[in-house]
Amino acid sequence: MKIRLASPVLMPDSIVDGEGIRAVLWTQGCLHKCPGCQNPQTHSFDDGFLIDIEEVKEQIDALEGQDGITFSGGDPFYQVEECIEIAKYIKSKKMNIWCYTGFTYETLIKLAKDNPKIIEFLKLIDVLVDGRFNQHLRDTDLLFRGSSNQRLIDVPESLLKGKIQLYDYSPYPVIAV
Repeated sequence: MKIRLASPVLMPDSIVDGEGIRAVLWTQGCLHKCPGCQNPQTHSFDDGFLIDIEEVKEQIDALEGQDGITFSGGDPFYQVEECIEIAKYIKSKKMNIWCYTGFTYETLIKLAKDNPKIIEFLKLIDVLVDGRFNQHLRDTDLLFRGSSNQRLIDVPESLLKGKIQLYDYSPYPVIAV
């Protein structure tokens, strides 16, 4: 099985694509085409690099000092089956997964009625950053997202409770006085 990526190699050591130090896998292909997107080169479904998933797994094996891996793009949900195979491997390595998508969580749940692979992928994701980038709602003070309409969703809790549970990111420990 092959996946179309915007870059033939994982980008290690990111501190802006999710919590901790992460490697990023940039998928190729996106129909959202959000005005002001930071990755417009990832929109085409014909560009990028067609990479064997086994090669991606080898790159994951070679990573050092990474807390997790982030799926970005493009939109990973346009290559859901390929992303599932990679995500299963990431989980076998005891790493967490963040995923960026232009779809809202609610839309993904609706789409999953016709494509159950979407739920299968969601079950492997720890945090989903959902929603299209909106340049009118751009906010550079937000952590891990570009516009205020986008949410950090705790996927396991949301699936368990049947409603959206936001991810509680607290970079600083609370110290009782």
